[in-house]
Amino acid sequence: MNFKSSAALLGILVLPFAVMAQNVAVVNGKPVPTARVDALIKSATHGQEPTPEMRAQAKDQVVIREIFAQEAEKQGIANTADYKAQLELLRQTVLINTLFQNFLKAHPISDADALVEYNKFKAEQSGQEYDARHILVDSEDEAKKLIAQIKAGAKFEDLAKKNSKDTGSAENGGDLGWAKPGSYVPEFATALQGLQKGQMTDTPVKTQFGYHIIRVEDVRTAQFPSFDEVKDKVKQQMEQVKLQEYQEKLRVAAKTDYKFVAQQAQGPAAAAPAQK
Repeated sequence: MNFKSSAALLGILVLPFAVMAQNVAVVNGKPVPTARVDALIKSATHGQEPTPEMRAQAKDQVVIREIFAQEAEKQGIANTADYKAQLELLRQTVLINTLFQNFLKAHPISDADALVEYNKFKAEQSGQEYDARHILVDSEDEAKKLIAQIKAGAKFEDLAKKNSKDTGSAENGGDLGWAKPGSYVPEFATALQGLQKGQMTDTPVKTQFGYHIIRVEDVRTAQFPSFDEVKDKVKQQMEQVKLQEYQEKLRVAAKTDYKFVAQQAQGPAAAAPAQK
């Protein structure tokens, strides 16, 4: 056997192995490409490296899907109007998701941009935080009696557990935890800011919820996470804003006789958010 014959024979032997490498299996004579496994893994892991177990499960999945799909085609489902309508929606979803992903890749949020946004938000959230307790009752007279009992030596926490109609905080002795004054209704916030650490309101504070007795446990400068701790979250929020602006730009530029409802003005985003 000469060299050319040997090479030809080698090519015949190698070819099936190359074909097998491109396909995960053959179902009823139809090859199932390995690329289908890769696509399924990518959609499930969002680009992260899969484990051997995940890859094995993905292979099982694409092969069983091929078996079911072939049976569906055999029954003529691919020719039905319902199938074609759903297929068109799926086609649009894939196109839209890819469009949005490509947009975000082409318009990345830099660390510098994220830092500017972070500093802006941090400035808005600066100020004092209060660790406070309160007792909420229905009448002013009831609140005054409780204040008198506390001044006479009764424990604030015990009276809160027994009398406060704010059941959420009552279980913890009226504890509201750390919060900024702006987290509360105006009357409560004003009274809170007028107290120092360890002080209690001398008179009941009336709000829309009833009458409050407020005590400040501690005061501190508002806590805020470092930029590195929240950088990724800030970038994600900025990406969503940028994406919504892009969607609105496309919607406005489109020539259509359709009149959008105000709540739906952001176009297809609700139906097909960008997958990440």
